[in-house]
Amino acid sequence: MGAISTILEQSSFSHSDLEQLLMCEGNEMRLLFSKGSTVKEKFVGNKVYFRGLVEFSNVCDKDCYYCGIRRSNLSVRRYNLTDSEILDAALFADENRFGSVVLQAGENSSPAFADRITNLITRIKQLSDGRLGITLSVGEQSDMVYRQWFEAGAHRYLLRIETTNQSLYRKLHPDDQLHDFNRRMDCLHSLRAIGYQTGTGVMIGLPFQTNGDLVNDLLFFQEFGIDMVGMGPYIEHSETPLHKFRHELLPIQERFDLSLKMIAVLRILMNDINIAAATALQAIDPLGREKGIKVGANIIMPNITPGFYRNDYSLYENKPCVDEEPAQCKGCLDARIALADGEIGYGEWGDSIHFINNKRKG
Repeated sequence: MGAISTILEQSSFSHSDLEQLLMCEGNEMRLLFSKGSTVKEKFVGNKVYFRGLVEFSNVCDKDCYYCGIRRSNLSVRRYNLTDSEILDAALFADENRFGSVVLQAGENSSPAFADRITNLITRIKQLSDGRLGITLSVGEQSDMVYRQWFEAGAHRYLLRIETTNQSLYRKLHPDDQLHDFNRRMDCLHSLRAIGYQTGTGVMIGLPFQTNGDLVNDLLFFQEFGIDMVGMGPYIEHSETPLHKFRHELLPIQERFDLSLKMIAVLRILMNDINIAAATALQAIDPLGREKGIKVGANIIMPNITPGFYRNDYSLYENKPCVDEEPAQCKGCLDARIALADGEIGYGEWGDSIHFINNKRKG
Protein backbone atom coordinates (compact mmCIF):
# COMPACT_ATOMS: atom_id res chain seq x y z
CA MET A 1 0.00 0.00 0.00
CA GLY A 2 2.73 2.41 0.95
CA ALA A 3 4.67 2.03 -2.27
CA ILE A 4 1.65 2.69 -4.47
CA SER A 5 0.49 5.65 -2.38
CA THR A 6 3.98 7.15 -2.61
CA ILE A 7 4.07 6.73 -6.39
CA LEU A 8 0.66 8.34 -6.75
CA GLU A 9 1.89 11.45 -4.93
CA GLN A 10 4.60 12.01 -7.56
CA SER A 11 4.34 14.43 -10.47
CA SER A 12 6.54 12.36 -12.78
CA PHE A 13 6.86 8.61 -13.19
CA SER A 14 9.58 6.18 -14.18
CA HIS A 15 9.01 3.05 -16.24
CA SER A 16 9.24 1.05 -13.01
CA ASP A 17 6.68 3.30 -11.29
CA LEU A 18 4.17 2.80 -14.07
CA GLU A 19 4.72 -0.94 -14.14
CA GLN A 20 4.05 -1.12 -10.40
CA LEU A 21 0.79 0.77 -10.90
CA LEU A 22 -0.33 -1.71 -13.57
CA MET A 23 0.46 -4.61 -11.25
CA CYS A 24 -1.41 -3.32 -8.21
CA GLU A 25 -4.36 -5.26 -6.82
CA GLY A 26 -6.97 -5.05 -4.08
CA ASN A 27 -6.81 -1.89 -1.95
CA GLU A 28 -3.88 -0.56 -3.96
CA MET A 29 -5.91 -0.87 -7.16
CA ARG A 30 -8.81 0.98 -5.55
CA LEU A 31 -6.36 3.70 -4.52
CA LEU A 32 -5.21 3.99 -8.13
CA PHE A 33 -8.80 4.22 -9.37
CA SER A 34 -9.59 6.91 -6.82
CA LYS A 35 -6.57 8.93 -7.96
CA GLY A 36 -7.59 8.59 -11.61
CA SER A 37 -11.07 9.86 -10.72
CA THR A 38 -9.67 12.80 -8.74
CA VAL A 39 -7.31 13.85 -11.54
CA LYS A 40 -10.10 13.61 -14.09
CA GLU A 41 -12.41 15.78 -11.98
CA LYS A 42 -9.68 18.40 -11.51
CA PHE A 43 -8.53 18.70 -15.13
CA VAL A 44 -11.47 17.78 -17.38
CA GLY A 45 -14.43 17.80 -14.98
CA ASN A 46 -17.21 15.25 -14.77
CA LYS A 47 -18.70 15.83 -18.23
CA VAL A 48 -18.94 12.86 -20.55
CA TYR A 49 -19.08 13.60 -24.27
CA PHE A 50 -20.93 11.50 -26.82
CA ARG A 51 -19.50 10.50 -30.17
CA GLY A 52 -22.31 8.91 -32.20
CA LEU A 53 -20.58 5.94 -33.85
CA VAL A 54 -21.53 5.03 -37.42
CA GLU A 55 -19.82 1.78 -38.46
CA PHE A 56 -20.68 2.33 -42.10
CA SER A 57 -18.80 -0.55 -43.74
CA ASN A 58 -17.08 -3.77 -42.69
CA VAL A 59 -15.29 -4.19 -46.03
CA CYS A 60 -11.56 -4.05 -45.29
CA ASP A 61 -8.36 -4.27 -47.32
CA LYS A 62 -6.34 -5.31 -44.27
CA ASP A 63 -5.82 -8.83 -42.94
CA CYS A 64 -4.89 -8.20 -39.28
CA TYR A 65 -4.62 -11.44 -37.32
CA TYR A 66 -6.79 -10.25 -34.39
CA CYS A 67 -9.72 -8.71 -36.27
CA GLY A 68 -13.04 -10.35 -37.08
CA ILE A 69 -13.57 -8.30 -40.25
CA ARG A 70 -10.14 -9.10 -41.69
CA ARG A 71 -10.12 -9.55 -45.46
CA SER A 72 -9.57 -13.32 -45.32
CA ASN A 73 -12.56 -14.01 -43.05
CA LEU A 74 -15.05 -15.39 -45.57
CA SER A 75 -17.74 -16.04 -42.95
CA VAL A 76 -18.47 -12.32 -42.49
CA ARG A 77 -21.57 -10.89 -44.13
CA ARG A 78 -20.10 -7.79 -45.75
CA TYR A 79 -22.08 -4.57 -45.90
CA ASN A 80 -21.72 -0.95 -46.93
CA LEU A 81 -24.28 1.59 -45.76
CA THR A 82 -25.74 3.90 -48.36
CA ASP A 83 -25.02 7.60 -48.09
CA SER A 84 -28.66 8.12 -47.09
CA GLU A 85 -28.35 5.64 -44.20
CA ILE A 86 -25.20 7.38 -42.96
CA LEU A 87 -26.79 10.81 -43.21
CA ASP A 88 -29.91 9.58 -41.40
CA ALA A 89 -27.69 8.39 -38.56
CA ALA A 90 -25.94 11.77 -38.47
CA LEU A 91 -29.33 13.50 -38.39
CA PHE A 92 -30.33 11.34 -35.42
CA ALA A 93 -27.13 12.41 -33.65
CA ASP A 94 -27.83 16.08 -34.35
CA GLU A 95 -31.48 15.89 -33.28
CA ASN A 96 -30.48 14.16 -30.06
CA ARG A 97 -27.70 16.69 -29.38
CA PHE A 98 -24.84 14.19 -29.40
CA GLY A 99 -22.44 16.94 -30.40
CA SER A 100 -20.26 14.73 -32.61
CA VAL A 101 -20.26 11.69 -34.85
CA VAL A 102 -17.56 9.16 -35.67
CA LEU A 103 -17.42 7.66 -39.15
CA GLN A 104 -15.68 4.30 -38.84
CA ALA A 105 -15.10 1.54 -41.38
CA GLY A 106 -12.70 -1.11 -42.57
CA GLU A 107 -9.65 0.30 -44.34
CA ASN A 108 -9.97 1.35 -47.98
CA SER A 109 -7.52 3.62 -49.76
CA SER A 110 -9.23 3.99 -53.15
CA PRO A 111 -9.82 7.45 -54.68
CA ALA A 112 -13.57 6.70 -54.82
CA PHE A 113 -13.61 6.02 -51.07
CA ALA A 114 -11.73 9.26 -50.36
CA ASP A 115 -14.17 11.28 -52.45
CA ARG A 116 -17.15 9.60 -50.82
CA ILE A 117 -15.89 10.53 -47.34
CA THR A 118 -15.31 14.12 -48.46
CA ASN A 119 -18.89 14.31 -49.73
CA LEU A 120 -20.27 12.81 -46.52
CA ILE A 121 -18.33 15.27 -44.34
CA THR A 122 -19.69 18.18 -46.39
CA ARG A 123 -23.27 16.93 -46.21
CA ILE A 124 -23.11 16.21 -42.47
CA LYS A 125 -21.92 19.76 -41.88
CA GLN A 126 -24.78 21.05 -44.04
CA LEU A 127 -27.56 18.99 -42.44
CA SER A 128 -26.46 19.99 -38.93
CA ASP A 129 -25.73 23.64 -39.78
CA GLY A 130 -22.18 22.98 -38.60
CA ARG A 131 -23.28 21.76 -35.17
CA LEU A 132 -21.89 18.23 -35.43
CA GLY A 133 -18.21 17.65 -34.86
CA ILE A 134 -16.75 14.92 -37.07
CA THR A 135 -14.21 12.28 -36.09
CA LEU A 136 -12.89 9.85 -38.70
CA SER A 137 -11.54 6.37 -38.06
CA VAL A 138 -10.87 4.91 -41.48
CA GLY A 139 -7.24 3.88 -41.33
CA GLU A 140 -4.08 4.71 -43.20
CA GLN A 141 -4.39 7.21 -46.03
CA SER A 142 -2.12 9.53 -47.96
CA ASP A 143 -1.23 12.96 -46.66
CA MET A 144 -3.25 14.45 -49.54
CA VAL A 145 -6.40 12.54 -48.53
CA TYR A 146 -6.04 13.49 -44.88
CA ARG A 147 -5.78 17.14 -45.92
CA GLN A 148 -8.78 16.81 -48.21
CA TRP A 149 -10.94 15.51 -45.36
CA PHE A 150 -9.63 18.10 -42.89
CA GLU A 151 -10.43 20.95 -45.27
CA ALA A 152 -13.92 19.48 -45.78
CA GLY A 153 -14.59 19.76 -42.04
CA ALA A 154 -13.34 16.66 -40.20
CA HIS A 155 -11.30 17.73 -37.19
CA ARG A 156 -10.53 14.57 -35.17
CA TYR A 157 -8.94 11.34 -36.35
CA LEU A 158 -8.50 8.05 -34.49
CA LEU A 159 -5.80 5.69 -35.79
CA ARG A 160 -5.02 2.97 -33.27
CA ILE A 161 -1.45 1.70 -33.28
CA GLU A 162 -2.57 -1.44 -31.31
CA THR A 163 0.94 -1.83 -29.84
CA THR A 164 4.16 0.18 -29.93
CA ASN A 165 6.28 -2.98 -29.64
CA GLN A 166 7.34 -3.54 -33.24
CA SER A 167 8.10 -7.21 -32.65
CA LEU A 168 4.63 -7.74 -31.22
CA TYR A 169 3.12 -5.67 -34.03
CA ARG A 170 4.58 -8.10 -36.55
CA LYS A 171 2.94 -11.00 -34.69
CA LEU A 172 -0.42 -9.29 -35.05
CA HIS A 173 -0.19 -8.54 -38.76
CA PRO A 174 1.01 -10.12 -42.02
CA ASP A 175 4.59 -9.21 -42.88
CA ASP A 176 3.97 -7.05 -45.94
CA GLN A 177 3.81 -3.41 -47.03
CA LEU A 178 0.09 -3.19 -46.30
CA HIS A 179 0.71 -3.86 -42.60
CA ASP A 180 3.78 -1.76 -41.88
CA PHE A 181 4.40 -0.31 -38.40
CA ASN A 182 6.41 2.64 -39.68
CA ARG A 183 3.70 3.52 -42.17
CA ARG A 184 1.17 3.71 -39.34
CA MET A 185 3.48 5.94 -37.33
CA ASP A 186 4.01 8.19 -40.34
CA CYS A 187 0.24 8.58 -40.67
CA LEU A 188 -0.06 9.65 -37.02
CA HIS A 189 2.62 12.30 -37.54
CA SER A 190 0.89 13.45 -40.73
CA LEU A 191 -2.46 13.80 -38.99
CA ARG A 192 -0.97 15.92 -36.24
CA ALA A 193 0.94 18.13 -38.70
CA ILE A 194 -2.24 18.79 -40.69
CA GLY A 195 -4.04 19.97 -37.58
CA TYR A 196 -6.30 17.10 -36.55
CA GLN A 197 -6.95 16.31 -32.92
CA THR A 198 -4.99 13.09 -33.17
CA GLY A 199 -6.00 9.91 -31.42
CA THR A 200 -4.59 6.43 -31.14
CA GLY A 201 -4.83 3.44 -28.83
CA VAL A 202 -3.79 -0.10 -28.03
CA MET A 203 -5.28 -3.48 -27.19
CA ILE A 204 -4.78 -4.63 -23.62
CA GLY A 205 -4.11 -8.27 -22.74
CA LEU A 206 -2.87 -9.46 -26.12
CA PRO A 207 -1.03 -12.76 -26.48
CA PHE A 208 2.73 -12.22 -26.08
CA GLN A 209 2.17 -8.77 -24.50
CA THR A 210 3.86 -7.80 -21.21
CA ASN A 211 3.12 -5.08 -18.68
CA GLY A 212 6.38 -3.54 -19.82
CA ASP A 213 4.94 -3.29 -23.33
CA LEU A 214 1.88 -1.50 -21.97
CA VAL A 215 4.05 0.94 -20.03
CA ASN A 216 5.94 1.70 -23.24
CA ASP A 217 2.57 2.33 -24.91
CA LEU A 218 1.66 4.84 -22.18
CA LEU A 219 5.03 6.57 -22.50
CA PHE A 220 4.58 6.73 -26.27
CA PHE A 221 1.24 8.51 -25.82
CA GLN A 222 2.97 11.01 -23.56
CA GLU A 223 6.04 11.52 -25.77
CA PHE A 224 3.95 11.91 -28.93
CA GLY A 225 1.64 14.34 -27.14
CA ILE A 226 -1.47 12.49 -28.24
CA ASP A 227 -4.79 14.34 -27.88
CA MET A 228 -7.15 11.42 -27.40
CA VAL A 229 -6.91 7.69 -26.71
CA GLY A 230 -9.25 4.79 -27.34
CA MET A 231 -8.02 1.54 -25.83
CA GLY A 232 -9.68 -1.52 -24.40
CA PRO A 233 -9.31 -5.19 -23.56
CA TYR A 234 -8.35 -7.63 -26.26
CA ILE A 235 -11.24 -10.01 -26.84
CA GLU A 236 -10.54 -12.94 -29.11
CA HIS A 237 -12.52 -13.80 -32.25
CA SER A 238 -12.81 -17.43 -33.32
CA GLU A 239 -12.37 -16.63 -37.03
CA THR A 240 -8.90 -15.12 -36.63
CA PRO A 241 -5.37 -16.59 -36.60
CA LEU A 242 -4.70 -15.16 -33.13
CA HIS A 243 -7.50 -17.28 -31.67
CA LYS A 244 -5.21 -20.30 -31.46
CA PHE A 245 -3.26 -18.53 -28.70
CA ARG A 246 -6.36 -18.01 -26.50
CA HIS A 247 -5.06 -20.44 -23.89
CA GLU A 248 -2.11 -18.13 -23.25
CA LEU A 249 -4.32 -15.12 -22.48
CA LEU A 250 -4.91 -13.57 -19.09
CA PRO A 251 -8.30 -14.56 -17.65
CA ILE A 252 -10.98 -12.23 -18.98
CA GLN A 253 -11.53 -10.49 -15.61
CA GLU A 254 -7.81 -9.75 -15.34
CA ARG A 255 -7.87 -8.22 -18.83
CA PHE A 256 -10.79 -6.08 -17.73
CA ASP A 257 -9.06 -4.92 -14.54
CA LEU A 258 -5.85 -4.23 -16.45
CA SER A 259 -7.81 -2.09 -18.92
CA LEU A 260 -9.26 -0.02 -16.08
CA LYS A 261 -5.78 0.37 -14.62
CA MET A 262 -4.49 1.57 -18.01
CA ILE A 263 -7.26 4.20 -18.14
CA ALA A 264 -6.52 5.41 -14.61
CA VAL A 265 -2.75 5.52 -15.13
CA LEU A 266 -3.10 7.33 -18.45
CA ARG A 267 -5.40 9.92 -16.86
CA ILE A 268 -2.78 10.53 -14.16
CA LEU A 269 0.02 10.65 -16.73
CA MET A 270 -1.80 12.85 -19.27
CA ASN A 271 -4.41 14.67 -17.23
CA ASP A 272 -6.09 16.82 -19.91
CA ILE A 273 -6.53 14.44 -22.86
CA ASN A 274 -9.74 12.76 -23.99
CA ILE A 275 -9.99 9.08 -23.06
CA ALA A 276 -12.74 6.85 -24.40
CA ALA A 277 -14.43 4.14 -22.37
CA ALA A 278 -14.28 1.36 -24.97
CA THR A 279 -17.37 -0.66 -25.83
CA ALA A 280 -15.23 -3.78 -25.34
CA LEU A 281 -15.31 -3.08 -21.59
CA GLN A 282 -19.07 -3.67 -21.67
CA ALA A 283 -18.54 -6.95 -23.55
CA ILE A 284 -16.90 -8.25 -20.34
CA ASP A 285 -18.82 -6.42 -17.63
CA PRO A 286 -22.39 -5.07 -18.06
CA LEU A 287 -21.22 -1.88 -16.32
CA GLY A 288 -17.82 -1.84 -18.02
CA ARG A 289 -18.04 1.54 -19.69
CA GLU A 290 -19.41 3.14 -16.53
CA LYS A 291 -16.46 1.75 -14.58
CA GLY A 292 -14.15 3.20 -17.23
CA ILE A 293 -15.80 6.60 -16.77
CA LYS A 294 -15.41 6.31 -13.00
CA VAL A 295 -11.63 5.79 -13.13
CA GLY A 296 -10.73 8.43 -15.72
CA ALA A 297 -12.44 8.16 -19.13
CA ASN A 298 -14.60 11.03 -20.41
CA ILE A 299 -15.77 9.89 -23.85
CA ILE A 300 -18.52 7.41 -24.78
CA MET A 301 -19.27 6.31 -28.33
CA PRO A 302 -22.93 5.21 -28.50
CA ASN A 303 -23.51 3.07 -31.56
CA ILE A 304 -25.96 4.76 -33.94
CA THR A 305 -25.40 2.35 -36.82
CA PRO A 306 -28.76 0.94 -37.98
CA GLY A 307 -29.38 -2.17 -35.86
CA PHE A 308 -29.63 -4.52 -38.85
CA TYR A 309 -25.91 -4.11 -39.55
CA ARG A 310 -24.41 -3.96 -36.07
CA ASN A 311 -23.70 -7.63 -35.57
CA ASP A 312 -21.72 -7.71 -38.82
CA TYR A 313 -19.17 -5.15 -37.61
CA SER A 314 -17.70 -7.89 -35.44
CA LEU A 315 -14.13 -6.91 -34.59
CA TYR A 316 -14.40 -9.26 -31.60
CA GLU A 317 -17.01 -11.67 -30.25
CA ASN A 318 -19.81 -10.96 -27.74
CA LYS A 319 -20.12 -7.35 -28.90
CA PRO A 320 -22.75 -5.65 -26.71
CA CYS A 321 -25.86 -3.72 -27.78
CA VAL A 322 -26.04 -5.27 -31.26
CA ASP A 323 -29.82 -5.71 -30.98
CA GLU A 324 -30.60 -2.13 -29.94
CA GLU A 325 -31.71 0.70 -32.16
CA PRO A 326 -30.02 4.12 -31.66
CA ALA A 327 -32.90 5.56 -29.60
CA GLN A 328 -32.75 2.62 -27.18
CA CYS A 329 -28.98 3.03 -26.87
CA LYS A 330 -29.33 6.72 -26.01
CA GLY A 331 -31.91 6.14 -23.29
CA CYS A 332 -29.78 3.43 -21.75
CA LEU A 333 -26.66 5.59 -21.70
CA ASP A 334 -28.45 8.52 -20.08
CA ALA A 335 -29.09 6.35 -17.04
CA ARG A 336 -25.68 4.68 -17.13
CA ILE A 337 -23.72 7.94 -17.16
CA ALA A 338 -25.74 9.18 -14.18
CA LEU A 339 -24.78 6.00 -12.32
CA ALA A 340 -21.14 6.83 -12.98
CA ASP A 341 -21.60 10.31 -11.44
CA GLY A 342 -21.15 11.89 -14.86
CA GLU A 343 -22.96 14.68 -16.67
CA ILE A 344 -23.53 14.32 -20.41
CA GLY A 345 -22.22 17.24 -22.42
CA TYR A 346 -25.18 17.44 -24.77
CA GLY A 347 -24.66 19.57 -27.85
CA GLU A 348 -20.94 20.02 -27.13
CA TRP A 349 -18.02 18.86 -29.23
CA GLY A 350 -15.99 18.06 -26.14
CA ASP A 351 -12.69 18.81 -27.83
CA SER A 352 -9.48 17.66 -26.19
CA ILE A 353 -8.32 20.26 -23.66
CA HIS A 354 -4.79 19.01 -24.35
CA PHE A 355 -5.21 19.93 -28.02
CA ILE A 356 -6.74 23.32 -27.22
CA ASN A 357 -3.96 24.22 -24.79
CA ASN A 358 -1.24 23.19 -27.24
CA LYS A 359 -2.87 25.21 -29.99
CA ARG A 360 -2.85 28.31 -27.78
CA LYS A 361 0.83 27.78 -26.99
CA GLY A 362 1.62 27.39 -30.68
